[in-house]
Amino acid sequence: MKRIFNFKYSSFLILVFFMQSGCFSNSLSSEKRNIVSEKDSLPIKEYLFGDQPYPECHASTIVHLKNGEFLAAWFGGTKEKDNDVGIWMTKGKPGAWGKTFEVAKINNTPHWNPVLFRSPEGKIYLFFKVGKQIPQWETWVKTSDDEGETWSEAKELIKDDRGGRGPVRNKVIVLSDGTWLAGASNEQGMWNVFFDRSEDKGKTWQATPYIQIDRKEIAGKGIIQPTLWESAPGEVHALLRSSAGIICRADSKDYGKTWSHVYKTSLPNPNSGIDVAKLPGGTLILAYNPTTKDWGSRGKLALAISFDNGKTWPKKIDIEDGDEEEEFSYPAIISFNDSIAVTYTWNRKKIAFWSATKDWILENAKPLQP
Repeated sequence: MKRIFNFKYSSFLILVFFMQSGCFSNSLSSEKRNIVSEKDSLPIKEYLFGDQPYPECHASTIVHLKNGEFLAAWFGGTKEKDNDVGIWMTKGKPGAWGKTFEVAKINNTPHWNPVLFRSPEGKIYLFFKVGKQIPQWETWVKTSDDEGETWSEAKELIKDDRGGRGPVRNKVIVLSDGTWLAGASNEQGMWNVFFDRSEDKGKTWQATPYIQIDRKEIAGKGIIQPTLWESAPGEVHALLRSSAGIICRADSKDYGKTWSHVYKTSLPNPNSGIDVAKLPGGTLILAYNPTTKDWGSRGKLALAISFDNGKTWPKKIDIEDGDEEEEFSYPAIISFNDSIAVTYTWNRKKIAFWSATKDWILENAKPLQP
C-alpha cells in the first residue's frame, strides 16, 4: 500500500531525497509507518485499495469506528451513469485496509453517492441513490449493527419517491435536540436545496421547502449538496455547492425547519462537492476545490479553516496540487478525537485517504489569499 507524506520541515529533506531516488521502499511495514506518523504527527496519505475490478470510482464517504478503524464507501463501475455501477466498501485503518466488496447493487441501473452515518445508538446507516437519471433518483438505505461486518437488506427511504430524499452526498448530523438533519437537493430542471428532518431516529422524514435563492445573483443551475454544522442549540448552518463559481451559505435558527436566503461566501467553487467538519472547540475545516468558474478545474484540493463559525476562512492547507485536467474531488471529511480524516476521488481511479491532527493542520496552514 502506497503512502505519501507531505514533509514541511527541512530536517526531512534527506529522507525525501532517498525516498524519491528509490533508496527506500514505498512498502514500509505498517508498524514502522505508524510509528513515524504518531511520533511526528505527520499527515497520512494513501489509497484505500490498489487494483479494483472496475475502471472508475467516485463519491466516497467515511465513518470512524469504535475500535479506531474506519469504514468507507464509494460508487464504482465502468463509468458514472453506467448500469454496472454499484456501491463498494472497505474497512480498516492506514496501512491495513481490508478487501473491497460490493455492498449494494439492487438492480441493473446506476448507483450513486453513498453516505455513511453512525446514529447516537451505534447503528451505522448507508444511504445511496439509485436510478438512470438524476431527476429520477430513488434513495435507498441499508443498516449495520456490528460496525459494518454485516448489512441489512436495502429498502427505500421514502417509498415511491423520485428525485432523491435524505442525504444527497454529505453526512447526516444529529442536532442538540436529537433531530437528524440531512442536506438534500433536487436536480429536476433548475437546482434546488432542501433539508430532510427526522425526529424519530430515522423512522420517518419530513422535507422542508426549497430554500430561497436569487437566481440573478447566483447564475447557472443553482445550488446542491449542502454540508452542515450546528453552532449553538437550534442554530444550524449550511455551505452549498453552486454554479456561480463560489460557495454559498444559508442559516437556520429553528433546528433546520426554516432557512435564510442563500448568500455567497468568499470561497471559490468550480461546481464541485464540498464537505465541512466541526472540531471540538468550534473550529471548522472545509474540504473543497479552491478554484473558480462553473464546471472548472478540480485539479487542486484544499482544507480551509475558520475560527469564527464560517464568517471568515483565514487559513488554508493544500492536500493536492495537480494539473488543471486532473481530478481530486468530492471530499468527505470527519472529525475524530483530535484529528480529521478526508477521503476523496483521485482521478476517478482510486479513493485517497488523508488524515492529520488538528495541531499539525493549524501549525502548517498558510494564510488564504483573497
